[in-house]
Amino acid sequence: MYLDQLRNFSIIAHIDHGKSTLSDRFLLETNAISQREFQDQFLDDMELERERGITIKARAVRIYYKDYVLNFIDTPGHVDFTYEVSKSLSACEGVLLLVDAAQGVEAQTVSNLYLARKRNMIVIPIITKTDLPNANPERVRHETAKMLQISEDKILTVSAKKGIGICEVMDAIIERIPAPTGNPTALLKALVFDSYYDSYRGVIIYIRMMEGTVRTGDLIRLMQSGCVSEVLELGVLTPHEKPVFEMKTGEVGYLIGNIKQVNQVHVGDTVTHDQAAALESLPGYEEVKPMVFCGLYPVNAQDYTLLRDALDKLKLNDASFTYEPETSTSLGFGFRAGFLGLLHMDIIKERLEREFQLSLLVTAPNVVYRIVTNANEESFLDNPSKLPSPSEIRLFEEPYIDANVLIPVTSLGAIMKLCQEKRGIYVSTEYLDSERAMLTYQIPFAEIVLDFYDKIKSITSGYGSLNYEFIGYQGSDLVKLDVLINGSVVDALSQITVRERAYLKGKSLVEKLKEVIPRQLFEVVIQAAIGSKIIARDSIRPLGKNVTAKCYGGDITRKRKLWEKQKEGKKKMKRIGKVDLPQEAFISILKVD
Repeated sequence: MYLDQLRNFSIIAHIDHGKSTLSDRFLLETNAISQREFQDQFLDDMELERERGITIKARAVRIYYKDYVLNFIDTPGHVDFTYEVSKSLSACEGVLLLVDAAQGVEAQTVSNLYLARKRNMIVIPIITKTDLPNANPERVRHETAKMLQISEDKILTVSAKKGIGICEVMDAIIERIPAPTGNPTALLKALVFDSYYDSYRGVIIYIRMMEGTVRTGDLIRLMQSGCVSEVLELGVLTPHEKPVFEMKTGEVGYLIGNIKQVNQVHVGDTVTHDQAAALESLPGYEEVKPMVFCGLYPVNAQDYTLLRDALDKLKLNDASFTYEPETSTSLGFGFRAGFLGLLHMDIIKERLEREFQLSLLVTAPNVVYRIVTNANEESFLDNPSKLPSPSEIRLFEEPYIDANVLIPVTSLGAIMKLCQEKRGIYVSTEYLDSERAMLTYQIPFAEIVLDFYDKIKSITSGYGSLNYEFIGYQGSDLVKLDVLINGSVVDALSQITVRERAYLKGKSLVEKLKEVIPRQLFEVVIQAAIGSKIIARDSIRPLGKNVTAKCYGGDITRKRKLWEKQKEGKKKMKRIGKVDLPQEAFISILKVD
């Protein structure tokens, strides 16, 4: 197979703009799968993807069309999985940019376009879902041409559901996207763009061949980790695994070596031959920067080792989250994990529970804060319980983002009010047409982490979309809010908040805890505090025991003696007794709605 018969491309778009449906249609049109085995979202084979109707992991597939071999990668559309998209683009020469004929250009459409443009990739714009009753292809065509600054006749239209325009798209891929470059006889260089762990075959690596040739039986080395292994199997995905004897420059496929240790493979690493090794590794990927952190603790403390192994294996399949061990006096041993966003956190938690049968407790999510001490030492804080004393802090800053909100013009006032409630700083309003506008605000990331996206969807009846980009740290009046039970700090419930909202948050936490902590034989005092200042307080009455039930009349002094004895016992229990905090209490308090 010659290089000029190869085309590598990726499919990018805003969430729910038809990427998976178009991928399905490519497979059907080229007879890669039969009508009998076809099902909607064929490449979304993870149970979680099918349930939620979204793509979480990028999928690489080879199809044959005319005399050409097309390798394509279906990518996720949600802002939390931008890292998956950027990984996929490194393995391609061009992209298909899909725009929904009803919804038009959305926030993530623009963001994905910038990712492709930054890499100088060929972009083929396609208007999808033209069969919808509310589709307006002409308006969307004009909007897309304006965004891309190209003529409207270069924009293709398809209905993947009905199979209209699919061959025209594949012809455009062959004509417009360049063939891969590279020398098949040069020293081997292959980019690792994904991997996963198989219980029987070890680590399976997805590679894009940049230079050289690799064959079954070759001794290869991973340049970053130094791991040396024999190639046991090479193959391509059609979309089922199809073993091949060799892979040359420009091809995309999988490689299985005798690799059992999950920490030996890193996404972005370079595969080369052990003896005739390449002198320099490929540039790889930018190191991912987690934006949201939380604690992951096993409900059963004996599952700690299982959780550690599960995180190792999941890290192989998703390089965009980080984790390190941590200990909590309330919850025991666990891990501090970092994610790209709240959906990403939710997906990882569900995958750990489903794929590894773990029962987990997840602490409240928080963002990373920047601290400069009086000694001029800079540090980044991802765990509120590790905050130094306020007297040692000279500068306390929180992360800010540039939020681009695409909304109908009718929702403009309500969304602006929402952004101001979230401490947003107004930047600009840009009208795309008479019906839609893009609002830009600078907002503290902590404010959007929980419910901002849901509120946008609610206010705009589902027509709003959000894209954001981290822009740096800014100083704020931040304080650490502690929760005390009978005078002892519960570190798992500590959080950092803005001083002006601390009272409301503290009061809310105290009220929730009062509902879920079971009554004890002594009084339980629940407090919310900033440093040594108590800002909210409540108590749970002790359980009563009728100690005078055995008295059948007689002098009242006998009953008084028994009551005094009971009172002294309760005082002693309050001093030495420990409050029984069941897991259900933590789960209900820490649950992310």
